[in-house]
Amino acid sequence: MSDVQTAMSVANRLQNRLRAAIIGRDTVIDLVIIALLADGHVLLEDYPGSGKTTLAKALGESLVDTGQGNIVSMRRVQFTPDLLPSDVTGTTIFDPEQRKFFFRPGPIFAHVLLAD
Repeated sequence: MSDVQTAMSVANRLQNRLRAAIIGRDTVIDLVIIALLADGHVLLEDYPGSGKTTLAKALGESLVDTGQGNIVSMRRVQFTPDLLPSDVTGTTIFDPEQRKFFFRPGPIFAHVLLAD
């Protein structure tokens, strides 16, 4: 199978799964898939209740559920008033047993980040 055929197959499967989860937003779904295949980023902005979170969750679940292990990770950040930058980026933690500091990455290092 060529790269184009593989990309079309992945896009069609993803399109079917997302359209099953989100009804009536075909243009948005197509644009999200195009951005994904083009190795781009997506920022969903719309009115409350328009399905942004549902689309992001369905996309993340569809990508994670490829049957190939933990190739894709999805994380969520809820932007509350007390959110600190380290809650998103990660933090350095001291391990007293090893007497070393190590970095615990935050959710920003996931492949799919749902921030709402």
